Amino acid sequence: MSFHLPWGSAAREPWALEVTPERAGWTYAGLRVLVLPAAGEVTFATGEEEMLVLPLAGSATVHCDGLRMELAGRSSVFAAVTDFAYLPRDATVTVTGEGRFALPSARARRRLSPRYGAARDVPVELRGAGSASRQVNNFCAPEVFDCDRLVAVEVLTPDGNWSSYPPHKHEDDRVHDDGRIEARLEEIYYFEVAGGAPGDGGPVGYQRVYGTGERPVDVLAEVRTGDVVLVPHGYHGPSMAPPGYHLYYLNVLAGPGPARTMAFVDDPRHGWIRDSWAGQPADPRLPLTRAGGGR
Repeated sequence: MSFHLPWGSAAREPWALEVTPERAGWTYAGLRVLVLPAAGEVTFATGEEEMLVLPLAGSATVHCDGLRMELAGRSSVFAAVTDFAYLPRDATVTVTGEGRFALPSARARRRLSPRYGAARDVPVELRGAGSASRQVNNFCAPEVFDCDRLVAVEVLTPDGNWSSYPPHKHEDDRVHDDGRIEARLEEIYYFEVAGGAPGDGGPVGYQRVYGTGERPVDVLAEVRTGDVVLVPHGYHGPSMAPPGYHLYYLNVLAGPGPARTMAFVDDPRHGWIRDSWAGQPADPRLPLTRAGGGR
């Protein structure tokens, strides 16, 4: 099975990209990308999945359970933090607009209400230091926005920097001997590279995933705008932005635990790197984006 899905390799109408739990070979996490022409419209059922509508480039109106949600969106993921819409399981949804939209999803037990998430309410976190600095938009982190199982965040890595670093994993529900807490989560990375468009063969970034013990996985993917990397288990990172091109990725996570979490443990060979950040400043280019656009 390939864990790197280039743009166009997982399309199925009406989706330009469709990763279901079945396609990924796991149980909970999914992702779709919708591309709409001017005044385009798509109606679909969420089934047993809760979903988000997250504008990558463009704006839309979302109708769900009688609620109308206007998404102002953004011109690109490198231009601004965006607003978004939450869609519950067992709902019929219509999206009308123009642009490219990500729909992260997770198999849900509870049916919550549809809701609008404002860009101004998205916490923007600067993580790491020096050449490991990055920006995390925690729009659907566990402590920020309520869902049943779904967790999703955006990461922007300035050109020349590494993120998702040190390499880390979340493949077991356990408390380690040193007290570190780990959770079992399925994870999807969706990438965009500044200056590129889906399918244009443009600028690249890189993503590493490698296995542990008896669970092998070995990925070093050259990723372009629209590509996806699946992380069923194992350590993932670094995500590498080449000089001259900022790197964006959307992380989608879900798992069987009773509480939503992003708990992870570092590769013990490289965890010391976190301590080296003490006293180092973050990259002065950060944040790359804010709500409403601009730095």
